[in-house]
Amino acid sequence: MKILILSLIITLVITLIGFRRTVWFISIGYTASIVACSIFFLFYRHSDFKLFNYLQVLLLITWGGRLGYYIIKRESDSNYNSSVKDETDNSQQLSLIVKTGIWVSVSLLYVCMFSPAVFTLNVYAGSYLAMKITAYSGLLIMAAGVVIEAIADRQKSGFKKNNPKSFCNVGLYEWVRCPNYLGEILVWTGSYVCAVPFFGSWWQWLVSSIGLLCIVLIMMGSAKRLEKKQSFSYGKNSDFQKYERSVPILFPWIKLYSLQNIKVYLE
Repeated sequence: MKILILSLIITLVITLIGFRRTVWFISIGYTASIVACSIFFLFYRHSDFKLFNYLQVLLLITWGGRLGYYIIKRESDSNYNSSVKDETDNSQQLSLIVKTGIWVSVSLLYVCMFSPAVFTLNVYAGSYLAMKITAYSGLLIMAAGVVIEAIADRQKSGFKKNNPKSFCNVGLYEWVRCPNYLGEILVWTGSYVCAVPFFGSWWQWLVSSIGLLCIVLIMMGSAKRLEKKQSFSYGKNSDFQKYERSVPILFPWIKLYSLQNIKVYLE
């Protein structure tokens, strides 16, 4: 519990950046909070770490450092800033009370998402083999998510640089329309799986499950917004219509092509 409280304090301090620019609550503040909490946890409790604890934390740092750099670099792109100008301007008009609510709620969410890494230090009394299989399976899922998200961001950035007015349908985007969001989901699902053998009480299950459920819903909401935006921009393009009907929106091999008629809640 002490580590989670200290992590919340760290996160609250870092996400103060969102009062400068509201979108930073959920972009730079997001990745920086996870990296900072991971580094703090690594130095504070490294004497209790096993190999998979090191690997889990290092994967979180790698994920956050890579994505944070990508976000900062993206915000220097004039084409990107132009495409999100209306959303950015609207968010800047929010009242101080609303911004404070966002600040506190996202900080709590980031700690919930990070909490499985903390709970893996709980004493485990079951089968050592079963624990290792579960923990390392979670690490493999995390690593797959980190790689998929990194490749997807790189492929889309490269494509958009040469084709700024076209939709990206190359590489991983041939398999799923939002592979970057899929990668994000895999990172946090893997972190959760790592901790499953170690959850020691109902509140640990609850905190960790809230974190995972919320990020999955947020990614689904992001995919839903992107779907709507792309339909507006490319809806009359016959190639896009074919792409939209044949490539799943978020999960490969699952024939879910649209989220518009699904209530996501965290949209």
